[in-house]
Amino acid sequence: MTFSINLTDEEKQIVDDLASGKLSFRKADSVSENPERAALLRRLALEKMKNTDLSDLSYFSFDCSQVSKKNIENLVGAVQVPLGIAGPLSISGEFAKGEYHIPLATTEGALVASVNRGCSAITKSGGTTVRIFKNMMTRAPLFKLKSVGEAHRFYNWLTLPETFEKIKTVAENTTRFGKLHSAEPFISGTSVHLRLGFDTKDAMGMNMITIATEAVTQMIEKETGISCLTLSGNMCTDKKPTALNAALGRGKTVVAETLIPKEIIEQTFKCTADSMFQVNYEKNLLGTIRAGGLGFNAHAANIVAALFIACGQDPAHVVEGSLTITQMDLTEDGGLLCTVTMPAVEVGTIGGGTSISSQKACLSILGVSGSSEIPGENSSKLSEIVAASVLAGEISLIGAQAAGHLARAHATLGR
Repeated sequence: MTFSINLTDEEKQIVDDLASGKLSFRKADSVSENPERAALLRRLALEKMKNTDLSDLSYFSFDCSQVSKKNIENLVGAVQVPLGIAGPLSISGEFAKGEYHIPLATTEGALVASVNRGCSAITKSGGTTVRIFKNMMTRAPLFKLKSVGEAHRFYNWLTLPETFEKIKTVAENTTRFGKLHSAEPFISGTSVHLRLGFDTKDAMGMNMITIATEAVTQMIEKETGISCLTLSGNMCTDKKPTALNAALGRGKTVVAETLIPKEIIEQTFKCTADSMFQVNYEKNLLGTIRAGGLGFNAHAANIVAALFIACGQDPAHVVEGSLTITQMDLTEDGGLLCTVTMPAVEVGTIGGGTSISSQKACLSILGVSGSSEIPGENSSKLSEIVAASVLAGEISLIGAQAAGHLARAHATLGR
């Protein structure tokens, strides 16, 4: 979308007021009833303030009224990220079944080509099997007690079965679809963190469970007199790399597997199964241990980021995607059994950025846009596609490094 720059006298005055600071950017929506015009006025004011041409930010197709209400504040336009397609990728999951073309939004040359090569190797090998082992989005409010004795009594009360039932009832009364699966307290001195775990169906669910958590803390204060210090005490853990998420999971815990025969490894990657095994072991396992890392993988975050940006997911959750563990085991006939374990895949097909037109289109490519007939199936399907795509990217990069082709690929495609 492009805007006409024929301004009325009133709009010219608004631009001047915005540029001078007399009018704050957030007030532009109140002085201009049209959200598209408000975005234009902010952009023109910013051009004036910074003495630069920002016209390239004015091209987009989304509905300004929609995104201004749900997705962004102080809208001035949009940045464009190139979108590529990898695949087909053959997936045999509980929810994702068939061949998929993977939309990847990135500015990193060679990434789509690498994932595409991994997709080809997996599909030629008969596809990838994917399974979800856990489904639990978390929020962890923090309670600060006056003494260890009081903290101990509160901790014990939280672990009572009847307390869980009260918490569950209160939490689920705030949402049509969310279901509380667990409420686990963690102690630190006189602080008690209560890690609540929810099934959020097709939504990624952070807004849903934050509202539910607030209701729970209000019930706890009414029952015990103990007030909540903060709704999030960093034991959730949201958008940070933690051992807790790596061990216990967050969102969906997903494993993808494929067996690549010797011939396909040699034809596709120009190396051997043994060399790929060695690179994966020395790099992803020993190298990560030596570095003190939490993610035992080659570049899982690359694929997660590109898929998340394309499909309207929260890009900050790439952090949890980086906790992936990549394993490669030699088979007796010279092949390679490859798996990725993703403890925390946090995705949704409704809410957030999933309703923006271009992101919705990418979800439609995967057949997961919107809510599913059986709540939760679309988000589960998307999580399986994410894991399968990460597996493709991991196999391809390890193959490139085993063959010594990494620098050559970047010199050809990434410069």
